[in-house]
Amino acid sequence: MTTKSTTARPKGHHLHPVHSMKPRQLTMMGLGSAIGAGLFLGSGAGVQAAGPAVLISYMVAGTLIILVMWALGEMAAANPNSGAFSVYAERALGKTAGATIGWLWWLQLVVVIAAEALGAAALLFSVWPAVPVWALALVFMVVFTGINLAGVRNFGEFEFWFAILKVAAIVLFLAVGAALLLGLLPDVASPGLSNLTADFAPQGLGGIASALFVVIFAFGGTEIVSVAAAETEDPERSVAKAIRTVVWRILVFYIGSVFVIAAVLPATSQSLSSPFAGVLDAARIPGAATAITLVAVVALLSALNANLYGASRMAYSLAQRSAAPRFLTRLYGANVPMLAVAVSVAFGFIATVLELLFPERILPALFQLVGSTCLVVWGSALLSQLILRRRADRAGAPLPLRMKGFPGLTILGLVLLAVIFAVGFSAEGSRIQLFSTFALIAGIALACALGARLTQRAGR
Repeated sequence: MTTKSTTARPKGHHLHPVHSMKPRQLTMMGLGSAIGAGLFLGSGAGVQAAGPAVLISYMVAGTLIILVMWALGEMAAANPNSGAFSVYAERALGKTAGATIGWLWWLQLVVVIAAEALGAAALLFSVWPAVPVWALALVFMVVFTGINLAGVRNFGEFEFWFAILKVAAIVLFLAVGAALLLGLLPDVASPGLSNLTADFAPQGLGGIASALFVVIFAFGGTEIVSVAAAETEDPERSVAKAIRTVVWRILVFYIGSVFVIAAVLPATSQSLSSPFAGVLDAARIPGAATAITLVAVVALLSALNANLYGASRMAYSLAQRSAAPRFLTRLYGANVPMLAVAVSVAFGFIATVLELLFPERILPALFQLVGSTCLVVWGSALLSQLILRRRADRAGAPLPLRMKGFPGLTILGLVLLAVIFAVGFSAEGSRIQLFSTFALIAGIALACALGARLTQRAGR
């Protein structure tokens, strides 16, 4: 199973379990896709917006992601499919809804792929300015396209070790942070909990609301576990284990890390631009800035790897359901949807080139459109699970994994989402982003409905 094998003649249109992803790889993929730049770099923006009260934002978002992952886990165990929540939305809400959710998520991922390639290149250039940013970004895109073409097992192994590095870095950071706060480091004064108690919420409820959108974006990507379930050994057991493991580890890593950052660095600290490095500098750890920069590069590349995988599988699934060009279903060599990978990465290449030609103009505009996409995807997952679970219960159909507390916890998730949207529409910055996202959804839905009608007519 090598990159060379991807040049073999087509094998068909259906992903087979012969190149299955291991359960350990599925678990670490869930961690790797969620633990990225949103934690290593974005957590500082949350502290700046809300002060230590950002912990409330993380708890609200953490509760929501737990409920969404439980709902997705139930559906993925019963029907492991590369289209995941897009397929579930189609079954629960109709073909147009399913296609719209699938294309919306695909667009978000391909935009993020470009951002991650450029971000990783810029960070690496800051500590190793031997190669220009554009060349590094190009190398990253080519390398990770090759990894994705090499087969799902090879992809999963790369993602596993990337995630291991990130998790090890976070565990080490938490250990250093705890020692610093407890006054166990020699010749370093402990800040104690004074930063937490002196001014817990300097910006009040508005700051907590603003930070909530930063936090939500950081948690985005966890849902890729449900996409990868289709190519995992024994998906019924693997999904249940991955959901349980990913949920509690993400909460420990995120909330633990942010607690340390908020306790060590005041909300006005300039070090919050790179919060992990700021804490390690406060602990007088030599070489901290360089080390955490390299970890952030790994985090971005890991997310790029996972997002390219997710985007290609979603494009493949949409094509299978006649919601995308049929040629995207062709599989090559190591049972890889090569054309779906190529189409997904092509958008990333184009966006990367445009951003390099027009700095700070292309990606911000694209992010304005897709910034709230994960909220819409999570909402569709909860609503689909509510409908599909009730259908299954009425039919007496057995489910390999059942979400506990149904329907109360599913409804709680939808209520939390409604509150987040209400808060978002009340703030000017997030209001523009939400309107942009909903306009994009309307455009995609219209295109999907027209496409389905044309396909239906052509088939007559």
